Amino acid sequence: MLVLVDTPVWSLALRRREADLDPRERLLTAGLRELIEDGRVQLVGPVRQELLSGLREESSFRKLRDQLRAFEQVPLDVADYEEAAQLNNQCRTHGIAGSAIDFLICSAALRRNWQIFTTDRDFTHYAAVLPLKLYSVL
Repeated sequence: MLVLVDTPVWSLALRRREADLDPRERLLTAGLRELIEDGRVQLVGPVRQELLSGLREESSFRKLRDQLRAFEQVPLDVADYEEAAQLNNQCRTHGIAGSAIDFLICSAALRRNWQIFTTDRDFTHYAAVLPLKLYSVL
């Protein structure tokens, strides 16, 4: 099964030095490497944008941009955005709020039958209402 990798997992692997990772984080980055080697990783534009945002040095931006260019970007369409809005509404009726990007990730994954690989605990809350498949290496 293909896996949409969320910003926090990419950030661990690409923006932090391995020596600075704790054992749990090392396990997560090893899981990402395995998904990459298996050709199962999926990347969407909003995640790419989040990863590239906030880099103070132009050289850091270019380096990360070039690393991410190795991964094909899955195009999102109108139905993805419409579904994201519906998912947001569905969660809100259950008292669960989230960001527009989070629900776009949920929509992309649900519409394509992908798992989501994230360390963002909000997705656990969404999965209580939505039929998300969360990927875990732990």
